[in-house]
Amino acid sequence: MKKIKNILIVAFICLIAISCSKESEKVQTDEQKEKVNIVMTIKDYGDINLELDPNIAPITVDNFVKLVNEKFYDGLTFHRIIEGFMIQGGDPLGNGTGGSKETIKGEFSSNGVENNLSHKRGVISMARSQNKDSASSQFFIVQKDSTYLDGDYAAFGEVTSGMEIVDKIASDAKPTDSNGTIEKDMQPVIESIRVVK
Repeated sequence: MKKIKNILIVAFICLIAISCSKESEKVQTDEQKEKVNIVMTIKDYGDINLELDPNIAPITVDNFVKLVNEKFYDGLTFHRIIEGFMIQGGDPLGNGTGGSKETIKGEFSSNGVENNLSHKRGVISMARSQNKDSASSQFFIVQKDSTYLDGDYAAFGEVTSGMEIVDKIASDAKPTDSNGTIEKDMQPVIESIRVVK
């Protein structure tokens, strides 16, 4: 009788453990953050719509959205464009050396952070210097699959519509060197970036 009682107690504990485990999985699923939709309006070109994923790169998305809400990007440009690779913007100096007041941790695997969003056509990612934690405000949109960047740059969202705008910006560009430098008066202007409610 005592053996049966002990077996029943163990079985009951196992059921509670399984139930708690399933409840824990449910809580983790419920904690998934909502994706953030933004619209980027480029003067003379039109709108690029993007969806940012805070579940992949929460620090990066929070930083980008904060800058968007501060209207930091309004009037900035795409200063580096390489057709068949990407378009890069978000530098207040317009020459690739500027940024916002803060830098953030690089959310990619070579910096100890899991990030499974691959740098395929339409993905938005953060630009940085050789310092892995130097990303600030500069970002780039991948025009052609560049998966060799995976693990070294913080991808944080993707274009949902408007890739034809990215293609047109890239094809119109007249870089002055192999690094994609665009002369100041030829840089496409970001009229605004807004979070879509």
